[in-house]
Amino acid sequence: MLSTLSAGAAVASLLLAGSASPTTATRFGDDPPSGKITITVATVNGSGCRPGSAAVAIAPDNTAFTVTYSEYLAQAGAGTKPTDSRKNCQIALNVHVPQGFTYAVARADYRGYASLARGARGLEQAGYYFQGQQQTARKSHTFTGPYDSNWQTSDETDVDALVYAPCGEERYFNINTEMRVDSKSADPKATSYMAMDSTDGNINTVYHFAWKECPARK
Repeated sequence: MLSTLSAGAAVASLLLAGSASPTTATRFGDDPPSGKITITVATVNGSGCRPGSAAVAIAPDNTAFTVTYSEYLAQAGAGTKPTDSRKNCQIALNVHVPQGFTYAVARADYRGYASLARGARGLEQAGYYFQGQQQTARKSHTFTGPYDSNWQTSDETDVDALVYAPCGEERYFNINTEMRVDSKSADPKATSYMAMDSTDGNINTVYHFAWKECPARK
């Protein structure tokens, strides 16, 4: 059972599920293709995202896509269980892009809300990879209580380090995320939590494409 405090965050998160509408994003690399792009959730695994609790949407200008989580919450302290303090999610996305183009992810923006008592800490970390390739280095961000506000982190990849999907092949794009909360508050009644959603209805996570045209086949 969620505590009263964290249940409020979960309700706010549920209201966001499936409602993401990504806006125009920063452009990286070549101009994006004008053809239709489709992204579907192939598999979802992890304690922070049961099947059906993640939704995907594409920006109108094909510069980015978003993933919205509806039940992604880590919490610790009064009224919680040890297993509540760490949540993770692995999503495999089936991405179809117009012929003659390939893509990489140049930047990922993660957003949410955290309520951390004095002495508590929250951690968010993430990495991603194409099926059959090595995962990118997982980047971590830490928040220290007292903290009671929206949070946002950005992981950007240098141009020379971008990993593009193999041209002419269909491979799942895998996203691994994790959240942890360590409660070391002097107040035994305090509950701390970290959620990957926002109370003001902002999009949860935004993945910015870098586009490149594939070499012509001989």
